[in-house]
Amino acid sequence: MKNLIEISKIVTKKKVKKIEIFDDHSLKHKNSKFNEFYEALMANKFKNDRDAASFLYGCSPTDDKYRQLKSRFRKRLLNTLFFLDVNLPSTSNYDRAYYSCNKDWTLVKILLSNGANHTASSLARQILTIALKFKFADVIVNCARILRKYSSEISDEKNYEIYDQHSKQFQNVLDAEIRSEELYQRVVMNYFKPPSKNQNLRERIDTYCDALVGLSEIYNSPIVIYNMYMVWAFRYEMLHDYDAMLEVCGKAETYIEENPRYYRDEMLATFQLKKMSAYLHLQDYRNGKTNAEKCLQSFPVGSDTWFTFMEYYFLLAMHTGNYINALAIYGEATSNTKFKKMSGSDVETWKIYDVYLNYIIESLGDSNPVLKSQKKRNFRLSRFLNDPILYPKDQRIFTVLLVVAQILFFLEKRSFNAVTERIDRLKSYANRQLKKEEYFRAIQFIRLLQQLAKADYDPNQLSNTDKYYNRLVEQPFFFRGLISELEVIPYEKLWNMILERLVK
Repeated sequence: MKNLIEISKIVTKKKVKKIEIFDDHSLKHKNSKFNEFYEALMANKFKNDRDAASFLYGCSPTDDKYRQLKSRFRKRLLNTLFFLDVNLPSTSNYDRAYYSCNKDWTLVKILLSNGANHTASSLARQILTIALKFKFADVIVNCARILRKYSSEISDEKNYEIYDQHSKQFQNVLDAEIRSEELYQRVVMNYFKPPSKNQNLRERIDTYCDALVGLSEIYNSPIVIYNMYMVWAFRYEMLHDYDAMLEVCGKAETYIEENPRYYRDEMLATFQLKKMSAYLHLQDYRNGKTNAEKCLQSFPVGSDTWFTFMEYYFLLAMHTGNYINALAIYGEATSNTKFKKMSGSDVETWKIYDVYLNYIIESLGDSNPVLKSQKKRNFRLSRFLNDPILYPKDQRIFTVLLVVAQILFFLEKRSFNAVTERIDRLKSYANRQLKKEEYFRAIQFIRLLQQLAKADYDPNQLSNTDKYYNRLVEQPFFFRGLISELEVIPYEKLWNMILERLVK
């Protein structure tokens, strides 16, 4: 009762007239500008403030009407975060507990700032019990400090010593977790740089790996152990040692299976995606398919993770020549109701996949009745071949991939003048717009196409191709999820396909 009295006094003095949040009831009012804003955001209708202001009021983003709505809308969204439903079946116990602990910790701080020390300490004890169960070091340290202080104020020496021990023990664990996060972040910060620019990481990552192993041996913290496995996976990925990468990810999965209390959705998904990446680079379709069919069952269908996994699965099928399976994967992904809500670049990527699938059907359909039966009526080849194709600077690889696709179709038609025009365009791209390090493989493939044009599209007349082809072989396909690294069909394989089609 003492707790209720303390809370009631605070609420009576400082309660607001209305709590503004987005819940099912408020979202039923379709005429509300808040709901109009919310629904449009969810439908990806806005790229910037100018789009939103024009859609909502037909004004500029500096107009007071829009600025006021945006400010109140943001506040309402933030308020809603305190009322998220964490009891959804897809939410792990670990994530649910961590969210609840942190939300309740906010209440503890509010209670303390309003002098409700008894109630704050009572709630902190409840949080501490959960935090100890899941080894939330940061939460444990925070609660232990509050409870230690409260114990000193009421002269409770026994509990003071208990909370003091928790504070000291888990402060060391927290320091180890912070150190492990630092090492992991240093790897991530440099991971996506071109090989020549992340030499410093290559030199230091072995030290990071050893340091993380040392921390994991001293502190049985799920955070330290996750970061250790992740950095080791990055290390082997950078070395292109995909078998070792699979072994590390397998050990990480085993740890998660043996410690279900510390299971975290996003961490398990990360390791599973790393495994899928390894199978893609190894071109191991059999094991990759087994992994995909198993893992896809654990992701919510239509989630961002699900779509990313489907993309890796699709690329694996395409790279290994399993085109029927690639068609099935493409169909499943693009027919999902949430596909249209994906970001623009993601949708464009799948459109490119569609073009290449149609090329496969066009070029191999006569010898494969199953493929030929998959021919898509909604693909307008003439429209595609006449498309000028021009993407923004940050998506220029899309332009390259689709111009290459035009070349493939024109080669099938033996329209060599049109092929030459596209190769000249790609030559200009390679010379002026594609950075050599970032687009090394694309540039080598373009050089091969240039030699093909010089040989008047007669494979027997080709010369000076070995050096470009060997460069592709020496620096194999390496995809880390960056669109600049995307190859729907590996360039060396695509080159051989072109030569085969020309001699037929």
